[in-house]
Amino acid sequence: MTGSVPAIRTICCIGAGYVGGPTMAVIADRCPGVQVTVVDLNAERIAAWNDADLSRLPVYEPGLDAVVGRCRGRNLFFSTEVEAGIAAADMVFLSVNTPTKTKGLGAGQASDLRWVEASARSVAAHAQGHTIVVEKSTLPVRTAATVQAILQAAQGEAECKTFSVLSNPEFLAEGTAVPDLEQPDRVLIGGDDPQAIEALASVYAHWVPEDRILRTNLWSSELSKLTANAFLAQRISSINSIAAFCESTGADVREVARAIGTDSRIGPKFLQAGPGFGGSCFQKDILNLVYLCGHYGLHEVAAYWQSVVDLNAWQQHRIARLVVNNLFGTVTGKRLAVLGFAFKADTNDTRDAPAIRICRDLLEEGADLAIYDPKVAPEQIARDLGMAPSASSSGLTGEGRWQLAGSVHDAVCSADAVLILTEWQAFRQLSWPELAPQMRQPAWVFDARAVVDPEQVRAAGLRLWRVGDGNIG
Repeated sequence: MTGSVPAIRTICCIGAGYVGGPTMAVIADRCPGVQVTVVDLNAERIAAWNDADLSRLPVYEPGLDAVVGRCRGRNLFFSTEVEAGIAAADMVFLSVNTPTKTKGLGAGQASDLRWVEASARSVAAHAQGHTIVVEKSTLPVRTAATVQAILQAAQGEAECKTFSVLSNPEFLAEGTAVPDLEQPDRVLIGGDDPQAIEALASVYAHWVPEDRILRTNLWSSELSKLTANAFLAQRISSINSIAAFCESTGADVREVARAIGTDSRIGPKFLQAGPGFGGSCFQKDILNLVYLCGHYGLHEVAAYWQSVVDLNAWQQHRIARLVVNNLFGTVTGKRLAVLGFAFKADTNDTRDAPAIRICRDLLEEGADLAIYDPKVAPEQIARDLGMAPSASSSGLTGEGRWQLAGSVHDAVCSADAVLILTEWQAFRQLSWPELAPQMRQPAWVFDARAVVDPEQVRAAGLRLWRVGDGNIG
């Protein structure tokens, strides 16, 4: 494409999930002159985005309901009419799921790109005139070449169609997605068509300062997203390895983190010890990086990044073992209150949540879990655990079961232990003198998020394990 920068009047986003929905809502809110349509074949999801009750949006993010409420029906629309949305768009965002492959070549590491390819083929078939196609999903480096090949084939068949492909990865943290979009650290746009790059930059320029809009080539943009997530996850695994060391030596990982975080070369962020990383991106992106490094013969590099994932899994298995060992070596038939199932606070997302692996380990040991999370639906917990909830306790059969608790108090009643696995604000304010008498003694609190007041817990007569704290019991 040559000539002036095209004006963007209509945007279509394929994919109404955790990235597509919030991103398009903020774009519509900040660009009232642009019509934004989010399309998805999942009719139930689209219906939820269109629900008159904004508390029922399929994605929970603080502040998202207000943003959607301001512009839905004005210049923000949600539809299952994928073909029509593409045909009307000057710019199409690809924001579909790219999970790790479960079978076939690269299973367990490579990204499954079937929905990216399907979306690209839909754009090729139904786009009109010149269309700028933007990769928004997190993708392996050089995926744009696949998208370009599909679009170029369509361009050759119909001279009235032309395409430009850009990479515009998201850098959102779930729980803070709206402020991350409204005040981003940076917006990254990669491409080889200067006019297309500037067209997308002009959309963001409605609210993002120019010095925060970075321009690169396609491949640098794609790789930057994988690298950012790999570096953040590496910090989490690193501090969790030190947390385990602190527990063995009597040190406190929070004091260590504060000491090293004041070093300007290191900084304080992502130095909070916990049950490990989760969410839709970190593990998937690192495994993809491992696969790509192996593909290019960089086996030592691949092994390094694989160790970040391995230590994350080890941390979660370690927490489950700690629970079993401290409860006299068995949790069979014992009621364990699990507070939090989402992978982090302020989201209902459970993808790769640490709670899944920890709960599965405890179920394997025969535990009775009473699970409470303020935002995660019981159907999602059942899918993640591969087990329907039980209507009764399991006794001493050795068969692990779980039940949904309607509140913290319901979960804690008669429990031998409380496990805090998500750092919801409400869990920081629990009254342990009130909760302790409801538990079966001797009782434990296993605080994997370091949110409780240790003195208050111990004063209530409870024993305490806090991640990274050498003062156990």
